[in-house]
Amino acid sequence: MKTLKSYMSFSPLALMQRALVATSLVVTMGAQAESIVVASTTSTEQSGLFSVLLPEFKKASGMDVKVVALGTGQAIDMGRRGDADVLFVHDKVAEEKVVAEGFAVKRFEVMYNDFVVVGPASDPLQVKGSDVVLALKKLAAANGPFISRGDKSGTHAAELRFWKMADLSDKQGSGYKSCGCGMGPALNMASSTNAYALTDRGTWLNFKNRGDLKVLVEGDKRLFNQYGVMLINPAKHPHVKVAEGQKFIDWVTGSAGQAVIASYKIGGEQLFFPNAVK
Repeated sequence: MKTLKSYMSFSPLALMQRALVATSLVVTMGAQAESIVVASTTSTEQSGLFSVLLPEFKKASGMDVKVVALGTGQAIDMGRRGDADVLFVHDKVAEEKVVAEGFAVKRFEVMYNDFVVVGPASDPLQVKGSDVVLALKKLAAANGPFISRGDKSGTHAAELRFWKMADLSDKQGSGYKSCGCGMGPALNMASSTNAYALTDRGTWLNFKNRGDLKVLVEGDKRLFNQYGVMLINPAKHPHVKVAEGQKFIDWVTGSAGQAVIASYKIGGEQLFFPNAVK
């Protein structure tokens, strides 16, 4: 049976070792706390941008970033619930709305690229050109195969705007299919069925399973695709990591982050163009 003396008989070395272990645990817990959650659009992940952007931010800040990649609508909803610290998305109308509602503090423009319409290389419906509205009119008139994301993403929101411009909302033709999925799965469906689809250029350039698909419609100024970044409002959700989240925003809209964005290329082609407005 152990006596009280035996419990108190730790040597000075043992006590020092225990103190070091305790200190190490505190430091480790502190390091783990230095992280944020970013709710973002799938295109920033599927294009490969975050795979180069976040390691550089980690080098500069020592901070980890957990990205939850969703359609922009779902990402914004996640921010409204307070399940993220920062939003990094691409639907300006929805972004301005979430700021006006008080769920995000301020919107910063960070980068842009464009949307393109892809389809079979043979282009049986002859949509090729630089007019996205005319292309959609041709698709609808011929009941052409078109894969829509249908997921309330920024790309889906843009697609719906284009159908509305063509006066074809809910009249896209019998070939129109909504997958309710991300950009990668939607492109896989289009590739396997030789269908047309709207995609952001970044995801397209990083997409490996193109099959017979190629870019057919591009260059229309209406295809401009702007990305924004916002801090979730701590007045709505007090647990938001304000200092850490703002550090990420300042870095990605600053010279270092903007340089990383500009340097990201695939096959010599730049995927995103920095345009942070302070």
